[in-house]
Amino acid sequence: MVAVLDDAKAMDIQVFDVTEQTSITDRMIIASGRSERQVKSMAEKLVARAKQEGIKPLGVEGEQGDWVLVDLGDLIAHIMHPTTRAYYQLEKLWSEDRRDAENQS
Repeated sequence: MVAVLDDAKAMDIQVFDVTEQTSITDRMIIASGRSERQVKSMAEKLVARAKQEGIKPLGVEGEQGDWVLVDLGDLIAHIMHPTTRAYYQLEKLWSEDRRDAENQS
């Protein structure tokens, strides 16, 4: 799925292994698009590729906005406009640095 986003010209693609943090998924992908149109297009391409691979998406949320979430079960992709991404800072929520800090507390 990273290759699909890369081909769609996604910016700042990051993948997080979240198996130790949550039971809802194994991996999170966070990527940015330059416009709402690009964000939506990247989500559509992810869904199309998943279906080609025999993966039925469990859900797609926010298709008309600047943040689209694509739930593929073992993988959840957050595709966001850079302004929205900066505001919510999901990387901080799922990063190794945060887990390390919590473990030291």
